[in-house]
Amino acid sequence: MTQLRVLLVDDDPLVRTGLAMILGSAPDIEVVGQAADGDEAVGQVRATRPDVVLMDIRMRRMDGIAATAAVAALPDPPKVLILTTYDLDEYVFDALAAGAGGFLLKEGAPQEIMEAVRVVAKGEVMLSPGTTRKLVGHFVAARANPRRQRAVAKLAELSGREREVVTAVAQGKSNADIAGELFLSEATVKTHITRTFAKLDVTNRVQLTIFAYESGIVAP
Repeated sequence: MTQLRVLLVDDDPLVRTGLAMILGSAPDIEVVGQAADGDEAVGQVRATRPDVVLMDIRMRRMDGIAATAAVAALPDPPKVLILTTYDLDEYVFDALAAGAGGFLLKEGAPQEIMEAVRVVAKGEVMLSPGTTRKLVGHFVAARANPRRQRAVAKLAELSGREREVVTAVAQGKSNADIAGELFLSEATVKTHITRTFAKLDVTNRVQLTIFAYESGIVAP
């Protein structure tokens, strides 16, 4: 069985130990390293080449936001799954904008943590789309965000069909759902999503959702 390689990043050693025990019990997951802060995490990513990084959001030295951005800038970066205590957390929003593929509440059940790692590793569907949309909508609406003007300007680069696909992604719909709604094949939907990633300079569906709110395609 091919195992998913996971790096744990948290400044609390007890949290790291608990997560290592939970994930280590899954036959398809291997914990390949641990780090106590974001700066150490970047070095561990280079050394261990994980598929997924479980990243605490609030840490001393380099926090999870800066570490996520640094990891995302590496060649062939792993997926990043943010660990947080509160779902409506501005730090989580910033980490998602920096390139994290989703987030997970720390009090999640063991099976939820395992499944979250598997989902993020696939890069297919962002975690908890309803909660993520609530988080993104809340902070985009609350901020006087200078990124909004850039997002609106980027809209001109998208075709009408690409805008429809971006809207559907931001609504938490899967590729299969989008294909059925727009009378397209799933392969065509994937092509449209890949093209929007390139045009908008984003790397995952969460960042695409943030763009949708910031540009006004989807209302907060």
